[in-house]
Amino acid sequence: MGKNKEKLTKVFNRFTKQRNIHEAVVLIENTKGDFTYSNTYGAKDVDAPFITASVTKLFTTTCIFKLIEQNKLSLDDKISKYLAMDILQDLHVYKGTDYTDELTVSHLLLQTTGLPDDLEEGVNNTRKKVVQQDEYYSFKDIITLTKRHQPHFAPDQGKRAHYASVNFDILGKIIESITELTLNEAFQQMIYEPLGLKNTYLPCSDADYIPNIYYKDQSLYRPKFIQSCGASGGIISTTRELMIFTKAFINGKLFNKDIFHEQDVNNKLQFAMFPIHYGAGFMRISLNGLMTMFMAKGELIGHSGSTGSFAFYLPEKDLFFVGDLNQMANPAFPVRLAIRLAMAAK
Repeated sequence: MGKNKEKLTKVFNRFTKQRNIHEAVVLIENTKGDFTYSNTYGAKDVDAPFITASVTKLFTTTCIFKLIEQNKLSLDDKISKYLAMDILQDLHVYKGTDYTDELTVSHLLLQTTGLPDDLEEGVNNTRKKVVQQDEYYSFKDIITLTKRHQPHFAPDQGKRAHYASVNFDILGKIIESITELTLNEAFQQMIYEPLGLKNTYLPCSDADYIPNIYYKDQSLYRPKFIQSCGASGGIISTTRELMIFTKAFINGKLFNKDIFHEQDVNNKLQFAMFPIHYGAGFMRISLNGLMTMFMAKGELIGHSGSTGSFAFYLPEKDLFFVGDLNQMANPAFPVRLAIRLAMAAK
């Protein structure tokens, strides 16, 4: 165990020495918890709050699976069953054909809608705007911004997937429609309370604490934008509590585990997301590929976030990797760190 932890420390220290990494935290545990490794850098520890960004999608996926278990939702349901189509009108028009009314919950969860992602796409995308100023985006705003771009393909084109946060923004609205709760209230009932999470929340007002985000050497305070992210990336949590949630997500403590295993999906995402594939609401990263020079085995299951957050499970070694690098200049950082830690772990 001692040599194993030495290898993990070397990987962590190597990453924190990189330019623009000002603070970081990592926590690694197995299912039983009899193996634990943690390390910190800068003003971070396992109880420090951080923006989970797209790791939030695992929380949204949990609610979707829970609603399926309760027979309140089906993956085959069209989104028009739950949302008014006036806002969504002409959302997905591809090569002259309007596919908006054909979009299903499954398309959203599996990232197979073909919808574009205004957060990352285009010369004047939302990500670039966030670096310059703080701004709140309503659900209607997000849909309007998405319509500025052409979809990449018609929905459900074989194993083709395109990562777009708007898919989960829509899932969040579906959760609210079915439960008749705010998204944070739904998370509270389905996740926070069952797991006893006290420091995990979806900020709903300026009174809620929202940590700063680093962009290169610049520390940004973006409360309005984080409140806009909701189901796709708005949750604040700590490394300790995110570990509790990730274990519960993988081990079926929040929903019927059979639902999770029935969705054996592995779709390749757009080139910019390499080496990430997408399953049913979660990322899948093969360790037997170019990123590791084919020197590792297994697969990471979970999610990373554009602010440096990550929460992954490696079934082959029964290890969970959770942490944060708090740097939005390079969204690939957390994936690279998780891969290197997975390779170093025994």
